[in-house]
Amino acid sequence: MLGLDNIERVKPGGLELKDRLVAVNRVTKVTKGGRAFGFSAIVVVGNEEGVIGYGLGKSKEVASAIAKAVEDAKKNLVKVPVMNHTIPHQTTARYGGADIFLRPASHGTGLIAGGAVRAVLESAGIHDILSKSKGSSNPHNVVKATFKALLDIRRPEEIARMRGVSLSKVFNG
Repeated sequence: MLGLDNIERVKPGGLELKDRLVAVNRVTKVTKGGRAFGFSAIVVVGNEEGVIGYGLGKSKEVASAIAKAVEDAKKNLVKVPVMNHTIPHQTTARYGGADIFLRPASHGTGLIAGGAVRAVLESAGIHDILSKSKGSSNPHNVVKATFKALLDIRRPEEIARMRGVSLSKVFNG
């Protein structure tokens, strides 16, 4: 999907996935016989428990473009670390011109995110987070940058195992 090492792929079988439409784009091809319209849709699917995926679908009709996007998203499911409805540590990522910053927040803060970032974080089941989207607002690149940021996050258990220390030592130093 984005070429990262620590990606944990997930099969869609048996998961209760909800899809969220991020954007629909109308494209026009000018031909000798007039204008031919087409549609492309980007969709994010997730089970709101850390499993998410995104997909792109193109068709002559909006409904079939969305359906194709959902099918594509289900083929690209990944697991992201979610702890207490937030992320374990802050992260940043860049994809194309889109630059995303994510910071964990305490319980009750809410989902401070807009547009495409909000769709991805809601699908992942993250309820308390601070985010900032800088640079390009192109929904395709924002979704990919958000995925890249979420996939860069490492679980505390993994860090404790790599360092050879206890989990409490990771959090308390």
